[in-house]
Amino acid sequence: MTTATMLTGEQAAHEAGVAPATIRKWVQRGRLAPAGKQGRAQLFRLEDVFAAERAARGK
Repeated sequence: MTTATMLTGEQAAHEAGVAPATIRKWVQRGRLAPAGKQGRAQLFRLEDVFAAERAARGK
């Protein structure tokens, strides 16, 4: 069984090559859902971030 890589919004933005504000916008528009929390920070699965990035680019 593999564990999903969990990233903060800032880390997710870096991996997807977008601004952190873009990650927040995807969450607000329902394109990306947080998979958990660490303190106040939302955490995202790396594969979910890449899926949202592909959808945003129309691929």
